[in-house]
Amino acid sequence: MNVLIVEDFKELADELAEFLCKNGYLCKIVSTCAAASEEVEVNEYDAMLLDLGLPDGTGFEILKTVRILKLKMAVIIITARGELNDKIEGLDLGADDYLTKPFALTELGARLFAVIRRIHGFAKNELEIHGFKIALSDYKVSFNENTIALTKKEFNIFQYLVLNKNRVITRLQLTEHVWGDVLEVNSDSNFIDVHVRNLRKKLEKYKTLSWFETVRNVGYRINE
Repeated sequence: MNVLIVEDFKELADELAEFLCKNGYLCKIVSTCAAASEEVEVNEYDAMLLDLGLPDGTGFEILKTVRILKLKMAVIIITARGELNDKIEGLDLGADDYLTKPFALTELGARLFAVIRRIHGFAKNELEIHGFKIALSDYKVSFNENTIALTKKEFNIFQYLVLNKNRVITRLQLTEHVWGDVLEVNSDSNFIDVHVRNLRKKLEKYKTLSWFETVRNVGYRINE
């Protein structure tokens, strides 16, 4: 999962990124409204941690941009402001949750996972597709109680495709959500195809994969 951290206090931003990376997320940190607006227009993110008080404006401006673009992105406002009106305005503009500083990192982690889970429409910490079970919190995939040894990248690819089942996911989208900033990746590389091929080989040991579709010159789709 790819998370954009919009926070101008460097120590806090680094602390958030370190915590989330240890829990399997990819993180990008920006500290201004301008940088955040550019990021959401160029790259896809699963979630945003959004500070309200920024050097060149307020987080409300970024939130408006996200909703105008109709991005499928969970947004949690994190701010030192505790006023009720700020909370109401943020939620009215489409924020999914609100945390007032200071807060426990474990609480942030739980809330972030909850809103991402809700946006993707699943109610528990496990996905299931054609007999394969994906334990989201444990980063494990199993079939008939047999655990399948996947690399972290393979797990993240499978998880993201299942979360977006019945939808074609391009190689570019997989790159952004599994590797991070697409601008830092060689777009001519076939590394996505190599990882998907290895993933398919491991899954095919347990079941035929007619539902795991390669869309020629575009990407991949998992059909329910």
